[in-house]
Amino acid sequence: GRSAALRARMQQRLLSARFRFINQQLYTSSSREAAQLFHNDPEAFEIYHRGFAQQVGRWPENPVHRIIRYLRRRPASLVVADFGCGDCKIASSIKNKVHCFDLVPLSPLVTVCDMAKVPLAAESVDVAVFCLALMGTNLQEILEEANRVLKPGGTLMVAEVASRFEDIRAFLSAMAQLGFKSVAKDLSSPFFHLLEFTKTGPPRPRPVPGLRLRPCLYKRR
Repeated sequence: GRSAALRARMQQRLLSARFRFINQQLYTSSSREAAQLFHNDPEAFEIYHRGFAQQVGRWPENPVHRIIRYLRRRPASLVVADFGCGDCKIASSIKNKVHCFDLVPLSPLVTVCDMAKVPLAAESVDVAVFCLALMGTNLQEILEEANRVLKPGGTLMVAEVASRFEDIRAFLSAMAQLGFKSVAKDLSSPFFHLLEFTKTGPPRPRPVPGLRLRPCLYKRR
């Protein structure tokens, strides 16, 4: 009756509060600290993933489906690295070999690791993907790792929450300094930006100031 409904509402509120707290931790920690957080508390990742799926579920389109459609148009022989893969939607939707990396194994396909240090040889993949996964205070290090594993001329796909971009031109110019040339961008959705880059060479060895994304913090509902 009413008490069960009240209990369910309270439980949902607690989960939402915990999701917001974990989400904030992820945007204000380095990828190493995030890996440690989930290693110490695997349940936290379940709560985060569920809350995240609810947020994206309110959007008219999930960017992962756009990336899957893009990859299906490319040769099935291309090797893909999915950074922050979640439940491995990309790997389960295409024929390509996909290396799935995340902080916790939501699927048996996941290799658990820090996104700034993935267990792949240099220049071993054709496409690197970050689908709503560019978080952490060490963004430059994470993108330098994507550069390391990509073959010359390889593709980097980035889908990220639109409101996180303070200055898209400064971001694209920073990416160029990291060895990624912008070849296509779709800014038409109010929810996410979809960016495609080609690897032109190694990153320049210095801090890149324009590489800033706002943290994606959710309000209390």
